[in-house]
Amino acid sequence: MYSARDRVEQEEWLAHIQAAADELDLGREPRTTAEDLFLSNVPDADRSKPAVGAAALYAATLLAGQERSQTAVAEAMGVTRLSVQSKWKPLLEEAGFRTPSW
Repeated sequence: MYSARDRVEQEEWLAHIQAAADELDLGREPRTTAEDLFLSNVPDADRSKPAVGAAALYAATLLAGQERSQTAVAEAMGVTRLSVQSKWKPLLEEAGFRTPSW
């Protein structure tokens, strides 16, 4: 779980997630879910934050039924598709979801 302070401290990254969500034309549900997933798993290293943000956004699109490709999310967040691919399942598992085996 995260605190209100986490939201303030990560404001720059949350804005980046929202800008990517705009580019992907996503609704409210995946946006808020992506923020929750990101804030619950903020890495210490700044260099890891874009990849975690992208993975959170991708996972949120799946949960909300507004699927976008890993490539589209990666491009919107400015990371590689491999960054999304390697991080989205662990994010969901950490949040208590069972991930698909594919």
